[in-house]
Amino acid sequence: MGLPLLYTYRRCPYAMRARMALMQAGVGYEPLEIVLRDKPAQMLAVSPKGTVPVLVLSDGTVLEQSLDIVRWAFVQTGDADGWWARAQTADNLALQAACDGPFKHHLDRTKYPERFADAQGRAWHREQAVAVLLQALEARLRAAPQLGGVSPCAADIGIFPFVRQFAATDPALWAAQPLPALQAWLAAWLVHPLFERAMRKPT
Repeated sequence: MGLPLLYTYRRCPYAMRARMALMQAGVGYEPLEIVLRDKPAQMLAVSPKGTVPVLVLSDGTVLEQSLDIVRWAFVQTGDADGWWARAQTADNLALQAACDGPFKHHLDRTKYPERFADAQGRAWHREQAVAVLLQALEARLRAAPQLGGVSPCAADIGIFPFVRQFAATDPALWAAQPLPALQAWLAAWLVHPLFERAMRKPT
């Protein structure tokens, strides 16, 4: 049986967390880096939504949502190190939901204000992004270095790519935020070997 095929895009945060999970779980896969303006017909045939990541398993099963790929990667390999289990606490599930819901809403309007006809403006959405997620992350990370506690979990890699994106919208403003624990967490993940592997261009 062949390896699962992953349609991916290096800079997409959803695809980042899928790749990081597959790598951490030790699941081999064949990456296919797409071009956003010229999406492959074979990807659209199996996933008409047209967004990445999409994982096609060797039996033809298609996983179209990044968190489904993360769960599949850890659970189907036994989750021996507890990466998925540690992400299933009520606190971590709430943080992940906030990340993918209201935080992503405000992040998009902070990063791409020209795409939205929005009366509130970029600065307001930046403030809301801090309020709906980043302050809660700061409180959690003051108590432990990772969302998984002493060791990271699927919530860390599920949320990290989006915090990374937010910080990059204005590095000076990010550095000025009173979020030292979160800033240290992000800085550590930016140089983490798992992230570095996940960002290598497919050969």
